[in-house]
Amino acid sequence: MEAIRRILLNNPTALIGPATIFLATFGIGWVVRRLVMRALLAWSSRTQSRAAAILTDALHGPILIWTLILAAHLALQSSELPVKLTEWGAKALLVLWIVSLTLMFVGVAGNLVRFYGDQVPGALPVTTLTENLAQLAVVLLGIVLLLRALGLEITPMLTALGVGGLAVALALQDTLSNLFAGFYVAVARQIRLGDYIKLNTGEEGYVTDITWRSTTIRGLGNNMIIIPNAKLAQAIVTNYYLPEKRMSASIQVGVSYDCDPEHVERVLLEVAQKGTGEISGLLAEPAPSVTFDPGFGESALYFTLGFQVAEFANQFGVRHQLRKRIFRRFQEEGILMPFPTRTVYLHGAESASHLKPNEPQAHP
Repeated sequence: MEAIRRILLNNPTALIGPATIFLATFGIGWVVRRLVMRALLAWSSRTQSRAAAILTDALHGPILIWTLILAAHLALQSSELPVKLTEWGAKALLVLWIVSLTLMFVGVAGNLVRFYGDQVPGALPVTTLTENLAQLAVVLLGIVLLLRALGLEITPMLTALGVGGLAVALALQDTLSNLFAGFYVAVARQIRLGDYIKLNTGEEGYVTDITWRSTTIRGLGNNMIIIPNAKLAQAIVTNYYLPEKRMSASIQVGVSYDCDPEHVERVLLEVAQKGTGEISGLLAEPAPSVTFDPGFGESALYFTLGFQVAEFANQFGVRHQLRKRIFRRFQEEGILMPFPTRTVYLHGAESASHLKPNEPQAHP
């Protein structure tokens, strides 16, 4: 600072050259930035490419920062400041450049994983956890480059981190258990984004995200359920989307004992087969089936109509539509669906006397 003050007092004209270089470089950089951004925007709008959109967003801010860094560097090198001061300035600009480059690639890595991660064979599923891991890798690489630029040795720092890592692991064991459990869940691919799952504790819904701490599922009531990854890894999970989305469902129907079972079976099959082309989510293959099960009830004959639906959530709407059609068709066919009945026998005092156990007779 003393050198700068001395130049300002004794020879202020010495700053005109560096200032001119700074302004000229910044002006040229500004024009180049506008031309580059205009070309990228035109490419993005013409191709509708996600890669073009990612690159445009990534370069929008950093180009201006890099222009300022370049202008400041050229101005410093052309100034009459002491060599030590120019070296410190150059090192500070290099640090700023590495930080800006790291931040830019952090955003690029997150967007690439989000939009293209599912297209890479063998890659992890695209979740918040995988995005964070990709961004963390970029940050670690940026830190290594920054330390090397500052002339610091990395090996002693890694040794110190290894010694202190045990204490950190003990203090953050719950957090680390959730982190590694989430990583395991993502790698195993037994639970994927969009799958409908149900835990043995009763929670169920669509998997919407897997983060470093928890997995989020959305229930059919559109409510959000947050499950710690460690709990999810230990739970018994039913995945209704594996090995495929298609699943079987059924409806139980009770009819009067006076009905012909063959007739009832034929009517139920006709209703289900006709519904395959009209009810959303009801599949024609495998074909619907009817079984005389559970069979003989207390007041009705019970049949089970089995069918296939496209996915878990379809079964509720399909049952709704089938029940209405079955009820309407039974009315047309004269098939009765009886109420539960019970026969009660009443006995008078005289008729009930013989039901009493014989009493022993008294002997004189």
